[in-house]
Amino acid sequence: MIDRERLEAIVREAGRIALAGWPGDGHALDVWDKSPDNPVSAIDLAVDEFLKRELRALLPAAGWLSEETADAPHRLGGDLVWLVDPIDGTRSFIHGRDGWAVSVALVSSSRPLLGLLFAPARAREQGGEMWHGEAGKGSWRNGVRLAASTRTALPGARVPAWKLHDEDADLVAIAQPNSIALRMAMVAAGEADLVASLRWGYEWDIAAAGLIAREAGAVVTDAFGRALNYNKRDPKAFGVLVSAPGIHLAAVERLAGRAEALAQPEP
Repeated sequence: MIDRERLEAIVREAGRIALAGWPGDGHALDVWDKSPDNPVSAIDLAVDEFLKRELRALLPAAGWLSEETADAPHRLGGDLVWLVDPIDGTRSFIHGRDGWAVSVALVSSSRPLLGLLFAPARAREQGGEMWHGEAGKGSWRNGVRLAASTRTALPGARVPAWKLHDEDADLVAIAQPNSIALRMAMVAAGEADLVASLRWGYEWDIAAAGLIAREAGAVVTDAFGRALNYNKRDPKAFGVLVSAPGIHLAAVERLAGRAEALAQPEP
């Protein structure tokens, strides 16, 4: 159905375009707020335009949903859709930190078929970190197959976070990238046991990484433990919870009260 080598080449080129403007290598960057406390850069838009052109050419039948493109409802009329975040972790990108990635997923019938994350500023001696997953076949980072943690006890679980809530003092905070997709990928790689987000977010943030984590053996749900669906009319969900299978239920139970309190519909 799709030329996977060509798809990976497109995502790598998108990362190259982003890296060519990354302030971490000393490049000046044009940045503004598209809404309060929601920054975007000229590079976000350049990568978005490149991916839109190349992915549409690769698979003309697929619709398009991206953080940096105005939504068009005709995406709902077909079975296939690209879900794209041209730079997930924009704050890291604009401050010259390496915790950002290009995120691309191909979704069919509300479920991801393919997911790719490319973090070109990380593992630069290997040409960057290329993560990919394929439904029913597994997931890999730079060609190495991924396997999620098999942890069975929530206390002591490793969580990518700068700071933990007092009620989570029995968990272990580890260094986190700004990109939610890369944090989810850490669970896929067995480098973290749990990632939880308790806020409204968008499908393009989590589709690729969710598939990668699931194919590595992790459990991936919304903050309430419910299945995630993609290409909805309103492409938002409340939170994401990615964990080792053995601690997922305990994590849902711990977060339930907080999730209920925070999950008021956005205006």
